[in-house]
Order: sequence, then C-alpha cells, then structure tokens
Amino acid sequence: MGIATGSAFDIETLRRAVEGNTGNSLLALYADGAQIRIVDHNNQPSHPTVLHGRIQIAELLNDVYSRDMTHKLEQCVLQGDHLAFSEVCQYGDGTKVFAESMVTLRDGKIADQLIIQAWDE
Repeated sequence: MGIATGSAFDIETLRRAVEGNTGNSLLALYADGAQIRIVDHNNQPSHPTVLHGRIQIAELLNDVYSRDMTHKLEQCVLQGDHLAFSEVCQYGDGTKVFAESMVTLRDGKIADQLIIQAWDE
C-alpha cells in the first residue's frame, strides 16, 4: 500500500494562499483537470455552477481576488486524500460571505472541490 495522496498537501500553504492578495498561489494548489462545483442561493444543488480545469478556475479566482474583500481560512481538516475547510470573507462595506469546501486530493493537489456558500443580502 502506498502513501495517501493527500499526505503531500500542506494546510499552511492553503492558509497563506486563501488569505493572500491574489488567486495565483491558490491556483497553484489545483490539479490540471480539477473541477469545482459551487452551490449557493443563485446556483442551487440541482444546477450548481461547475468549473472544469485550471483556466476556468483561474477566471473565478481572478474575479474573487480583484474584489475589495478579505479572506480568512477558519477550520481545516485533512485526512488522507480528503480535505474540508471553512472560509470567512468580508467585503469593504462589511458584507460577509461564508463558504464550506469539501475537497478530494490527487497527488497532493486539489482534484475536486464542492463549495457551499452564503452571503449577507
């Protein structure tokens, strides 16, 4: 039996990437064929937003990190090739966003991520 694929993933690297000022460090944590599914008020479970590959993921991260907001990684659990974490964000006007992610890792990179998010309206 080999080493768990998630064992090469570093939570502190994730923290620095999430809490950074650009999405570039975060993008580096995704596998080439990664997928993100996003469920929220506008993208309900039956029809989530689905992003395929690093190009689409980069577009999302560039959009998010171009906004006037802060990001904080709160709780994070890594077990084998599975990762779960909470992220709390706040816009400059005080609007808050909360996101939970469930991640599958492959070779130490994010291969699949489900994000469930909610925000102040």
